Amino acid sequence: MPAAMHNRLLDLLGIGLPIIQAPMAGVSSPAMAAAVSNAGALGSIGVGATDANGARAMIAATRERSNGPLNVNVFCHRPAKADPQRERAWITRLTPEFERLDAMPPSALTEIYRSFVEDDDMLAAFVADRPEVVSFHFGLPSAERVRALKHAGIVLFASATNLEEARQAAAAGVDAIVAQGYEAGGHRGVFDPDAADDKIGTMALTRILTREVDLPILAAGGIMDGAGISAALSLGAAAAQLGTAFVGCDESLADEGYRKALFSDAAHHTVMTRAISGRPARSLSNRFTAFGAGVAPADIPDYPIAYDLGKALHATGKAKGEFGFGAQWAGQAAPLARAMPAGDLVGVLAAELEAA
Repeated sequence: MPAAMHNRLLDLLGIGLPIIQAPMAGVSSPAMAAAVSNAGALGSIGVGATDANGARAMIAATRERSNGPLNVNVFCHRPAKADPQRERAWITRLTPEFERLDAMPPSALTEIYRSFVEDDDMLAAFVADRPEVVSFHFGLPSAERVRALKHAGIVLFASATNLEEARQAAAAGVDAIVAQGYEAGGHRGVFDPDAADDKIGTMALTRILTREVDLPILAAGGIMDGAGISAALSLGAAAAQLGTAFVGCDESLADEGYRKALFSDAAHHTVMTRAISGRPARSLSNRFTAFGAGVAPADIPDYPIAYDLGKALHATGKAKGEFGFGAQWAGQAAPLARAMPAGDLVGVLAAELEAA
């Protein structure tokens, strides 16, 4: 990417560093986002797991701590299709895991998250509060929603895992594309979780998109330090988005089991699994990923219905001191994680980038 476009993106975002803290729902906090933005990068929060009131509260909490720019991320998955027979079978299949914890599973499952593609209240909240950036994961909203956000002066990002998704995002009118490589932690941003996945790595995808799509490309996946950021920039990325790098930070909402696992041998053995939530996601190796290794995707209820049971199992285990059923999302470069305040990490990343 030409330096002029790179500089225009940073100017558009109001940041001095080509660093974006990934919007990890359930992990990134207002305190984290504020610290990152105060340090000259782009802080983010994920609101896909809450409603409009929750999102507005998180935006307000971030703004209480920082006047810097904020990226607010939403999920644009297709709404779940209930399948009572498959859901009952899934509960039955996981019942032995609950019984080992001296508990019983819930009797029924629900769609715990509402997709932004049909959430009018969330759209209204964004138009009213006007975060600097709104980013889309799992797909794209309607043209009407995109127009409403752009009319409010909001910069739009969209995740893409391949060239076709990136072209769809560009045609929809987004301002930048997050090139999510297969090594990235957390949920794959694939538009269709049932379609074949080419599993393109971050650096290859970044280079392809910078050559084929006339928009700023943000490299995401497996980037943990300044050397990784430098590599992404050298391939044409306008900035790098880091998620796992911030999981161990002081402001992270990761629980003690998650943090302990991140700094253990499990970090060397991440697994792409659908069993936890119903969509492919990369997690630290744990009891849930081991269970999921023997499960056919067709047996798992739709996202986020499956996540209802996954969260219940994690809560049950956590109450017993067993953290192995948590959604311990992390990318393949997890062994490079560091524990420190988020603002300090941004400073370290900036120094490493300059040295690289």
